[in-house]
Amino acid sequence: MKMTKIIAISTVLFSLFATHVMADVLKIGAGAAPVENVLKPAEVAFEKASGLDLSIIPSGPKQAFIDLDRGTVDAAAAGLSFDDWMALLKKESVPVADPKAYQAFVIGKDKVIVIVHKDNPVATLNKEQLTGIFTGKITNWKDVGGKDSPILVVWGGLIQGTNSMFVKNIMDGAKPTDEVIVATTAEDIRHNVSSNPEAVGIGPQAILNQTIRSPETPEVARQITLITKGAPSAKVQKLIDFIKTEGKK
Repeated sequence: MKMTKIIAISTVLFSLFATHVMADVLKIGAGAAPVENVLKPAEVAFEKASGLDLSIIPSGPKQAFIDLDRGTVDAAAAGLSFDDWMALLKKESVPVADPKAYQAFVIGKDKVIVIVHKDNPVATLNKEQLTGIFTGKITNWKDVGGKDSPILVVWGGLIQGTNSMFVKNIMDGAKPTDEVIVATTAEDIRHNVSSNPEAVGIGPQAILNQTIRSPETPEVARQITLITKGAPSAKVQKLIDFIKTEGKK
């Protein structure tokens, strides 16, 4: 009798394991804005509704596009319009043989924000001050109403879409300083800023939490776009449909 129960339990466990292993995977390469604002918040509910495993790869818009072109991800997403994405790829010397070969879907909107340590007293930063800080011309917080301490700029290597929008809209295309704390993802930027009282960085609005704050700055809003090579597969279409319906919750 005990042996029968053991066999039954083993069969159930094997069945559950096999179901999980065999679950179809949907791979999305993405920048900071779609990861933090759309994909992470929707992940659990989407997997439950679709039966798919959603694999989110925070690689930035450049690498996400390269991976899509190679066929190693099912779709790519970034905090950029399609035209701005193509312009970024051109600037980064990434060849795009035929932009018309890709289909674009707007899956959300986001704001690019400036973040500082939670104890930083600076309440507002205007466009001129931000340009000075991020080009390295302003190097002390006292020059923008803060404490007498050096400014540490945190810059993310995997958030090219965020960086591009900020440089274009706030800095009028000026070159960012090379004297930075090098970070990767938006989450890594938040960690660096929350760990350094003198630090400042940029990222998608969704990274705000109790460890950092965002001074009042000029608004930079952007589209969050998902692209596919050719028509979206059935798996990708499930994600697009979910984001436009249930995902809005």
